[in-house]
Amino acid sequence: MANKILVIHGPNLNLLGDREKDVYGKTSLEEINKKLKALGKELKVGVETYQTNVEGEIVNAIQGAKGKFAAIIINPGGYTHSSVAIRDAISAVKIKTIEVHLSNIYAREEFRHKSLIAPVAQGQIAGFGVDSYLLALRAAAGLIKT
Repeated sequence: MANKILVIHGPNLNLLGDREKDVYGKTSLEEINKKLKALGKELKVGVETYQTNVEGEIVNAIQGAKGKFAAIIINPGGYTHSSVAIRDAISAVKIKTIEVHLSNIYAREEFRHKSLIAPVAQGQIAGFGVDSYLLALRAAAGLIKT
């Protein structure tokens, strides 16, 4: 557990590389996961990735991480702005969590400006495309080593 990080990709992220390339870029989720695992090796942390479009499955993944993972990186997608259940799961498990977004949610539609997840996370990284995930992994690795 000590050096394992769970990366949770929320709804519609399975469509990356195909979906709204001007907003989310051309990199597929598979490519992002490969980059995360390569960086994890460099940082000497284990990285496990998981994607689902289903809110309850995200909650189950967060709850299932307790005792197995030292940190969580989560891109809740559209659930960022609406899921009290995901927020409550993060709060309940007390695992260091970093919220991540490919796009700058504060430069987009007003309804995206409010994150229900950020107040229960150690931090939020948004707007750097694929680098948002890589920066989050570096931050998570730093959190679990302190």
